[in-house]
Amino acid sequence: MPREAPAQEGRFEALANSRLHENRPTPETAKTLRDELYFQRATQTYLWALPLINTMGMKEGSEKQFGAGYNVLPIWKKRLDAKTLVTTPNSDVLYAMGYLDVGKDGPMVFEAPPGLQGILMDVWQRPIPGPPGFFGDVGLPGPDGGKGGKFLILPPDYRGEPPSGYYVYRSPTNNVFVFLRAFYKDPKNLAPAVKLMEDAKIYPLGEKSPRSMTFPDASGVPVNMLPASDIAAFEQLKYLVDSEGTHLADPDWLGMLAMIGIVKDKPFRPDASQKTLLQDAAKTGYKMSRVIGFENGEGDRDFHVYPDRHWLNPVADGTPANPGGALDLAWRRTKEGYTDLDVRTWFFTDYYSLSPGMISQVPGKGAKYMIAFTDSTSTPLSGATNYRLHLPANIPAGNFWSVTLYEAENASGLANGQPFPSLGSRDNPAKNADGSTDLYLGPTAPAGKHGNWLATVPGRGYFAILRLYGPTEAAIDKSWKPGDIEPVK
Repeated sequence: MPREAPAQEGRFEALANSRLHENRPTPETAKTLRDELYFQRATQTYLWALPLINTMGMKEGSEKQFGAGYNVLPIWKKRLDAKTLVTTPNSDVLYAMGYLDVGKDGPMVFEAPPGLQGILMDVWQRPIPGPPGFFGDVGLPGPDGGKGGKFLILPPDYRGEPPSGYYVYRSPTNNVFVFLRAFYKDPKNLAPAVKLMEDAKIYPLGEKSPRSMTFPDASGVPVNMLPASDIAAFEQLKYLVDSEGTHLADPDWLGMLAMIGIVKDKPFRPDASQKTLLQDAAKTGYKMSRVIGFENGEGDRDFHVYPDRHWLNPVADGTPANPGGALDLAWRRTKEGYTDLDVRTWFFTDYYSLSPGMISQVPGKGAKYMIAFTDSTSTPLSGATNYRLHLPANIPAGNFWSVTLYEAENASGLANGQPFPSLGSRDNPAKNADGSTDLYLGPTAPAGKHGNWLATVPGRGYFAILRLYGPTEAAIDKSWKPGDIEPVK
């Protein structure tokens, strides 16, 4: 779990008491200001690099527990519960996550079986450009249309004409994140979805004897895959600078990394004082990201999905013609031409992964996500309070819908004592006479409502995500809207 950031009063007092001698900083003042400069550079680098740190948290946590290699594909075969610490996982689909290095291993082939859904992303979690009109998506929303096929992932330095017979994806970075999902119809029978995942294959192009695929069962295994909030974050950035070089960032940001000692192929050896500053910077940066992550908008951008509700989405202004609204898939403002760093930070402290398929505004495709940090009175959701969430009849989800609860501290699944911190259509909650559904959130279930109840924990703040998979027209045009989460006595 992320640890508390240390108090910073001592350093701030030292800055306020800075001394000059003959209009020059004294040696003591110079050291204080140099330390402060190092700390500030490190803190801003942490926030800028949060998508990278998010990816590396998943990669290192997974590889430490399940092993490393292109052939290792952990699958949450019994669904993902709160023992897996990862940013806002979905307990209502099966997950598989793999990590490739096409710089080291060369072009990689991913064979997708029919019916799979996945995303191929670079280390920034930007969807990798594929055939014309496709970015990252494979399987159901990809160029194969869910029929399956062979996908070729090329490294950034690949030259020449790729071989025929593949859907070609050209990665901007050597490190690649493979994120797969499989849907199930019956929560009591996950075997078909597991088999679908295990039919996937990953191997180097042209390799005559690739390593056999292994599919560790990650369900129920305590593993921390959250972004690092200590000096390890900077050690991860050193790994990426060495493995990516100029593929990682532009010269200015490579310069920022260099100013805190992170340079390609040179030792990263912070001294004792710098280690303390890096530790403090990572903790402070993580806490800052969590502050940003609870906002209902950033700058002139309003995240409210509906003007009279508290549900949020960073691309709430998306339309069928422009699903990302004012933003592209790399979090750049398309009109102004700059990266919206705060919106990107909001996303990667609250979520991970993005692709056209995920934000599709075409009825029946993709999913509709919305997040609630507060109740109907704008008060943060509290584990000691009882709430009701009213979902009107005809919930516009062609596939399924679910509500999942997450820890306010770090956005992992809420450890609430139930098998999964989620409840949805496939759990068959009771409906009201008019076809609407009421869900109850709180430390105790209302009498006779256990099947419609998600447990919360007194003393623990949390937030909720409503997911509509295969959203229908009423979700796209917002003619259907959920109620707010309302406190009840």
